[in-house]
Amino acid sequence: MRSLSRRTLLFGRAVSVPVAAAFRPPWARPESGFANACTRCDACVRACPQQVLVRDADGLPHFDAQAGECTFCGDCAAACDSDAFLPTLDPPWTLSARVADTCLSAHGVVCASCREVCPTTAIRVPPAARGAAVVDAEACTGCGACVAICPAGAISLHHARATEAIA
Repeated sequence: MRSLSRRTLLFGRAVSVPVAAAFRPPWARPESGFANACTRCDACVRACPQQVLVRDADGLPHFDAQAGECTFCGDCAAACDSDAFLPTLDPPWTLSARVADTCLSAHGVVCASCREVCPTTAIRVPPAARGAAVVDAEACTGCGACVAICPAGAISLHHARATEAIA
C-alpha cells in the first residue's frame, strides 16, 4: 500500500484512480443499442444537474463517478429526444460499488468516508479499522458517491449482473 501523509489524506487525492470502462447514464439501453440510438447531441450531458455525465472519445455520454454522485433524478433520460434511454428500466442500471484491498480500514487506519456519504447506507465499515469496508450489493445503487471521496482510491464501480438484451 502506498504511504499516505496526513495532509494528503485530508486535503488531496492520495492516489490516481484508473479510468474504468465507460458506464452509460442511468436508464441507457444496453451498449450496442445505446451507441446506435444516441445522436451525440449532448442534451443528456447538459441536463444533468450533478454534472456527472461527460462525453467519451466517441462522443457518447458516460457516467463519471470521480465527478460526483448520480441522484437518479431522470433529467438525462427526459432530455433525450432519441431512443437511447429506457426510462422504465428498474433499476436504472446494474452498477455496484466494490472495495479493493487498498481500503484504509483494511490496513488499520480508521476511515469511514465511504460509509458517511452513502445515501442508501449500503456500506459497512468494521469497528476500530479491523477490515475493509463491505458493500451490501442489494442495497447499493451504484450512484458513485463513495468513489471520489475514498482517499485511497479503493472503491470502484462494476456491473453487478449482466443486463438482458433489449432491442
